[in-house]
Amino acid sequence: MTGTTHWQKSSFSDGSDGDACVEVAAAPGAVRLRESDDPGVELTASRAALAALIRDLKGRAAPQDRP
Repeated sequence: MTGTTHWQKSSFSDGSDGDACVEVAAAPGAVRLRESDDPGVELTASRAALAALIRDLKGRAAPQDRP
C-alpha cells in the first residue's frame, strides 16, 4: 500500500514561495528530509538520530544566535 507523502516546510523558511527551505515528512519509524530546490534527493533518519543532531547543532550555535 502506497500513501501520499505530506511534506511540511520548515518554520525557519524564508516565507516566500521560493526554493529556500527544508521540508520534512513523517515516515514509519523515521523522518524524511529534503531541500525544496532539489526534491528528488531525500535523507531518511530515525527520529532519535535527527533529534540528537538538532540538539548538537543547537549546542554549537554562536553565542549571539542563542536565546
